[in-house]
Amino acid sequence: MVRVLVVHDEGLLRSALVQLLRSDDALEVSSLCPRAGAPDHRAEPTDVCVVDGDRLEGSGAAYGASLRALCGDRLVVLAAPERPGVLHRAFDGGALGLVDKNASAQRLITAVHTVAKGERFLDETLTVALLKGARMPLTTRELSVVSLAAQGAPVAEIAARLHLSRGTVRNYMATAIRKVGARNRVDAIRIVQSAGWT
Repeated sequence: MVRVLVVHDEGLLRSALVQLLRSDDALEVSSLCPRAGAPDHRAEPTDVCVVDGDRLEGSGAAYGASLRALCGDRLVVLAAPERPGVLHRAFDGGALGLVDKNASAQRLITAVHTVAKGERFLDETLTVALLKGARMPLTTRELSVVSLAAQGAPVAEIAARLHLSRGTVRNYMATAIRKVGARNRVDAIRIVQSAGWT
């Protein structure tokens, strides 16, 4: 029996994933709402954790550490090819399984069984997107400027928070706009967020 934990903060989607996975008699499925912090069922050790990639935040080592703390090493992330940044963060964070959100129920069940054995599972439809995510065009500083701008911070506030001059912030924003092929600041924010890089 493979013990699976579904982690999702939206109740309807969480329960739908649980029911889908329970259609396989070899899976024992429970769920957790990260905001509530308590499992819907009895807390037991799990073999595989299934998480929606769009609900995961952060990047780098901290991101990987938070995933492992929540789910251990055997993680299946549900992702969309349109969000290569999410895929890249999940892969770098140690996820063994990456499943396209448009895949069939059987693909998810297959991914869970594969990851339970300690093997990697990558949906074919996500391969190109994963490679695109590895080529994120912005530097860390440019991404920080765009992320703060996305939160509504004006140039002066971004400069103060990042310990930069206002001119340097404008230069980073202009470079980011050019690199992502945006028309303006708002378009750059949209492109970066749509790709899942923030």
